[in-house]
Amino acid sequence: MLFKISLSSMRKMMKDYIVLLVGLVISISIFYMFQTLAVNETFIKSNSMINSIALVFIVGSVLLSIITFFYIIYANSFLLSLRRKEFGMYMTLGAKKGKIIKLMFIETMAVGIIALIIGIVLGTGMAQIVGNLLMNQLDFASSDYHPFYMPAVGLTVAFFIIIFFITALLNAFKLARTTILNLVHADSQQDRIEKKRRFTFLIAILALIFLSAGYYAIVHMEQLAEMGLLIGTFATTIGTYLFFIAVLPFIVNLLKNNEKLNSTGLNSFTFSQLKFRVNSLTKLLATIAMLIALGVGAITGGMAFNHNTSLMSDLFYAYDAAIHDPVDADVQAIGKMKVVEDKQYHYKLTDTGIYFAKDELLQDPPLGVDSTSKKADKKREPQIIRLNQELPDQLYSDTRDDVDKKTASQIPEIWRSTLEYEFNAGYRMFDKTIYIADQNTYRAIEGNEHVVRVVKSDDFVANKAIFKDINERQVKKSLVAQNSEDLGTKYSMYQSLHTMSSGTMFMGFFLGIAFLAMMASCLMFKILSGASRDTSRYQMLRKIGVRKQLLTKSIYKELGMLFLFPAIVGLIHVVVGMNIFSFILVNPYFKIWLPITMFVAIYAVYYFVTVQLYRGIVLPKEPTE
Repeated sequence: MLFKISLSSMRKMMKDYIVLLVGLVISISIFYMFQTLAVNETFIKSNSMINSIALVFIVGSVLLSIITFFYIIYANSFLLSLRRKEFGMYMTLGAKKGKIIKLMFIETMAVGIIALIIGIVLGTGMAQIVGNLLMNQLDFASSDYHPFYMPAVGLTVAFFIIIFFITALLNAFKLARTTILNLVHADSQQDRIEKKRRFTFLIAILALIFLSAGYYAIVHMEQLAEMGLLIGTFATTIGTYLFFIAVLPFIVNLLKNNEKLNSTGLNSFTFSQLKFRVNSLTKLLATIAMLIALGVGAITGGMAFNHNTSLMSDLFYAYDAAIHDPVDADVQAIGKMKVVEDKQYHYKLTDTGIYFAKDELLQDPPLGVDSTSKKADKKREPQIIRLNQELPDQLYSDTRDDVDKKTASQIPEIWRSTLEYEFNAGYRMFDKTIYIADQNTYRAIEGNEHVVRVVKSDDFVANKAIFKDINERQVKKSLVAQNSEDLGTKYSMYQSLHTMSSGTMFMGFFLGIAFLAMMASCLMFKILSGASRDTSRYQMLRKIGVRKQLLTKSIYKELGMLFLFPAIVGLIHVVVGMNIFSFILVNPYFKIWLPITMFVAIYAVYYFVTVQLYRGIVLPKEPTE
């Protein structure tokens, strides 16, 4: 019997349950996809690159689970608020409260199970697509990756069943504490309008101070470092909540008190509705503004990390490759590219060190990266320069303690780093001292002579497949490097950054989508939960002759402002807040218009759906229609 009643109620409230299901399915499918990529041990161990980003998806799962937990609790409390009068009527007719609690429990778990089934099916499809995209992005294939992975299914089901169970218990507890009278008259209970605070002005000033301090810390991240991150996030969050508590009601009052604006059309009614509603929505609107910032920021950050991979590599390596003792395959590979810099230098390798000829280095100076260049901008980005400065007669790189520092001069830092990293001299033997010797000294050294060819192409990313082959051949020649990562070349650095940035990009994109969907759902739930109490006001206006088109226009305007306020604040937070990554990214604002456009599209969909559902409640179809 309870099951039949529950099924009948769910059919009657299908629109509301669909709204809830959409948010749940999105979060479940993304959570499952993250788990598939994070806990598949065979797949992770099959490739070192995937192994290095598994943690990214684990972190993404944790963040998503925290947000989802509170979202599900809030969403289910919304459904309870819509059913309070119905439950009160059941109990008035003789139903026991225990039966009603069981009914609510069954419905909560039923919705959860339906969302789980759909979410896992959709998540499997997403895991298939994202897994293939990730492998293509990282340029490898694996037969060990399976989008439908039972351990991931088990974790997803267990996690969400626990959440739904906790939510059902919380709803049951709320229902048990509510009297029949309160349930029956739920629609007639009004939200309290908070009285004017004595310290509203002070709170508004504090809001502006906190927001200013937060923005200042974010803009000056380079100088403030870790302290800037702490101040920026803490002050901005506090300032946002204080802003919506004190400043937003003040803005609405200004609109209401503007006689010219207030006397136009139904603006007087619209602003009164808005003034009444804003007082009960301040904390929620502040939370939504922060979620917008997190959602759009996560997508923007992921894209920026992925884009900055090649830029970061270019900043720290003047050359794209250093080829020791090139073979025919290396020469042919270089011939396939458009080369803008191509030089070669000789060196001798002994048991104690690696010796370069000073005259050859100065005759045709190589490129180097100078982090102290005066041309560097305020971020102190390294600059690519030509090493044409004079060198002392006898030089050494004091990497060993037994070198007599009193009888020889030290190699300038930029020369040392160029030989060690750009020329990749360490690829031979990491424990050898690097020397620069004059011509007579170089000739007298007994050791095998080798050649290193340094190359810079016109587009590293476009030619990365060629550099990958060159890198693999260099690993085979190396006396110390076991794999590409050990070699320490530009390609190995690019690949490492590219792997992490790809994982970050996917995580940021899907977390952002989940945050935005759940955020818009929360605002929708809150507005719709109070819709039944607004019905009498709209019916009264209809009875005195106000046209339905004018009331519909008023609804669009009122709800539009509620959606607009947190959107503006959230987007300002994103534009300012992306500067947090300026100390690790060359361009943290890369294509920021794209996630903003995605947000506007998702937000607009939820706005129009909310308006239609709200309109259907307060302005139901009339018999003549």
